[in-house]
Amino acid sequence: MFVDPELNRFLEKHSFKDGNRAAEARDTLIENVTVGSIPAVRYTNEFWTSRQRQAASIHEISYRACFKPQLPRFFIELLTKPGDTVYDPFSGRGTTAVEAALMGRRVIANDVNPLSKILSAPRLALPEIDGIRERLSEIPFCENLINETNLSMFYHPRTEGELLSLRGYLIERQDLVPDDRDNWIRMVATSRLTGHSKGFFSVYTMPPNQAVSAERQEKINLKRGQRPEYRDVKKIIELKTAGLLRNLTAGQKANLRSASADALFLENDAADTSAIPAESVDLTVTSPPFLNVVQYSRDNWLRCWFNNINLEEVESKITMASNLDQWISTMNGVFRELYRITKPAGWVAFEVGEIRNGRIKLEEAVVPLGTGNGFDCAGIVVNSQKFTKTSNIWGIHNNRSGTNSNRIVLFKKGSR
Repeated sequence: MFVDPELNRFLEKHSFKDGNRAAEARDTLIENVTVGSIPAVRYTNEFWTSRQRQAASIHEISYRACFKPQLPRFFIELLTKPGDTVYDPFSGRGTTAVEAALMGRRVIANDVNPLSKILSAPRLALPEIDGIRERLSEIPFCENLINETNLSMFYHPRTEGELLSLRGYLIERQDLVPDDRDNWIRMVATSRLTGHSKGFFSVYTMPPNQAVSAERQEKINLKRGQRPEYRDVKKIIELKTAGLLRNLTAGQKANLRSASADALFLENDAADTSAIPAESVDLTVTSPPFLNVVQYSRDNWLRCWFNNINLEEVESKITMASNLDQWISTMNGVFRELYRITKPAGWVAFEVGEIRNGRIKLEEAVVPLGTGNGFDCAGIVVNSQKFTKTSNIWGIHNNRSGTNSNRIVLFKKGSR
């Protein structure tokens, strides 16, 4: 059984500051377990919590199936130093990339869904709010544009006209020289398309991390007796910009911009990332797509429309394994590639979950995948949320149906 002495010492006696309160020190529950035929160590404690340290406001972009910034921060802080390279092969909204950049690390992110780069890269190339106001004032809006897609159930006619104007402007300019202000406006607008408050462009609808169908929205409107109200697109973008920037320190802004200079955002199959040099990554922190738990393309159809992205093309590339054997086959290729790009003595923190109400525990598949491709299993880290309604002191119960975001299998690549 592989044990990393330094990691073991750190996890064995762990405590943190929780808001203004010193959390009581609590010995980590350490168990020797066997996963398949592979011996491993499982560490259970409250290693991080959303109350531990307020996350930077720049993270506040909604996306389905994303973890809290405190998760990657824990491993980035523990296993890397400033200037090291941190990677996420399934980047989603870019939580790992943004957190790594905030902490002064170099960044590589990959996701076959082009929305990931749209929502992530602009938050590293941080603009000034005055520049965003200036650019918004330069964008011409026309209220009488014809939209081939009927969106009247979501938007007031004036709002829809403004969105069509902005969409056309961004599509026209996207093939020109990259512009940080345009990219930022595209990112913010994409994140504001639908939601359940007046901070979004739409009438009240589902949470902002997914978009219901037009037919479903018509039923919501009928049930709630609502009609879309006018929402000022430029004003909402400006307000959201201010919100995203509101608590960033000068040092964090400098770190983000520095990381942006050589950050790599890819749109490849995670098993084939030839643009990443061999043995160049110090730490990977990721949460893979699970077994048909989230319909990414269906949830993002409106975002794809706004960004002129071919939904069917994206859907065909996204890993949506219908059974465990298919998922294992796909992830085997991912681990083979992770081993290639990881530095000797580098790390992989791979989030797993309890799928289908606990009937499938993915660490039972992931541990053999990692070790079979050359990694040592340094342990299974279980973050037990002591203060949540659905967890107990040593529980590993799910905080939401389908997956548990607090189970991470930790791998280390042998040094030479």
